[in-house]
Amino acid sequence: MSRTSSIDKTVASADDAVADVPDGASLAVGGFGLSGVPIVLIDALSRTSVTDLHVASNNCGTDGWGLGILLEQHRIARVVASYIGENKEFARQYLSGELEVELTPQGTLAERLRAAGSGVPAFYTPAGVGTWVADGAMPWRYAPDGSVAVSSPPKEVREFEVDGERKPFVLERSLVCDFGLVRAWKGDRHGNLVFHRSARNFNPLAAMAGRTTIAEVEQLVEPGEIDPDDVHVPGIFVHRVVELTAEQAARKHIEKRTTREA
Repeated sequence: MSRTSSIDKTVASADDAVADVPDGASLAVGGFGLSGVPIVLIDALSRTSVTDLHVASNNCGTDGWGLGILLEQHRIARVVASYIGENKEFARQYLSGELEVELTPQGTLAERLRAAGSGVPAFYTPAGVGTWVADGAMPWRYAPDGSVAVSSPPKEVREFEVDGERKPFVLERSLVCDFGLVRAWKGDRHGNLVFHRSARNFNPLAAMAGRTTIAEVEQLVEPGEIDPDDVHVPGIFVHRVVELTAEQAARKHIEKRTTREA
């Protein structure tokens, strides 16, 4: 992976930060549900003409929010995710054959992203053994008539001895992406990032998986102001930092609000 030599990695705006994302680029995008979603960078992408994107993310936002914005604009061609969630447009495009979707066990997806940033090309896991995940035939893309147009290929399965017993494990490949898009609570000009509570979900993993990682930060501080023990993602993984305005930092949606009567 290429790493920037610049010390000050701040970029003037989100639009400048994503200006070189080309058609067909692969993106590792942080967030879980609507927590920790890099919405400002996604909005900036929506203002470009980029299309045919390949996205790796836990889910694909909701209707009208997060990656759901790019879905509605038909900018996304393929998604690797573990959860369709509350996004009706995501489900509609997948079932109608407009979108290719590789559903992956959540822990496997997390490890594929982490492995990408660690230089590990592949790994074995027990998740998915004995299912379509390992055996193939999982529908990746449907045809307009509802038949399966593209299905997943079978994966290598090997046995390893664990606790005195031989057990099967499936080979999964790491997921290196052209760009990583993440949202952090705090970051410095060197790209060191800190995430707040539940926003520390897929964000560190997406940051590791991107060849070029862009971070939007709610609070920009000077180098040295973050205790090294508090850093969740070191600046070696981050190439561009965008400081959010107070208004942008406050834009946070709730995926499913549940209340009770007073």
